[in-house]
Amino acid sequence: MNKKRIINEVAEYYDDKLKVHGATPKGVDWNSLESQELRFVQLMKLINFDESNFTLLDFGCGLGDLLRFIRLSNFSNGYKYTGFDISKEMISQAAKINQNLDAHWVSDEAKLNTYNFTVASGIFNVKQEVETEIWENYILETLNLMNDLSSEGFAFNMLTSYSDKDYMKDYLYYANPAFYFDYCKNNFSKNVALLHDYNLYEFTLIIKK
Repeated sequence: MNKKRIINEVAEYYDDKLKVHGATPKGVDWNSLESQELRFVQLMKLINFDESNFTLLDFGCGLGDLLRFIRLSNFSNGYKYTGFDISKEMISQAAKINQNLDAHWVSDEAKLNTYNFTVASGIFNVKQEVETEIWENYILETLNLMNDLSSEGFAFNMLTSYSDKDYMKDYLYYANPAFYFDYCKNNFSKNVALLHDYNLYEFTLIIKK
């Protein structure tokens, strides 16, 4: 299975979620607004918001919820936000919902540039019927892309293999935190932080260059 086919299947999955649940956290496959925002808090530890004039890529942006979270939290005013998603329907809805906010929306990977920071929330969770080895290769390929797109650092989250076995689902991917910490440390930067202390069945990795 090649990358294009995986991307198409992921896009179809999220398009269906959006059709069923509309422009809500469940529409981008999160259980609640509270858990979604808790993830954002971890990802934003990548950035020192005393800085200004930085560019931020939201990789797998969904409906652009991170943009609204940043604005409401008053983290910073000196940034330029780009939202990227493989689902064209997500991008279309995000542009409508956030039409009063300064943002750039992209659904074509080839049109991405280089940004100071890149963050990705939840993009590696739903493997569906893809074999684990193929999915893991896809993850590593995507992480290398995120690294190439980011001049100062990037952050992402994943479901953890330390989840309770009784609640784990076959169509989801549960990652070994140590493996991805080691991979990022050896391939991207010496400055890598593993966050696994925020009461969700997942972890966040922050890579600073």
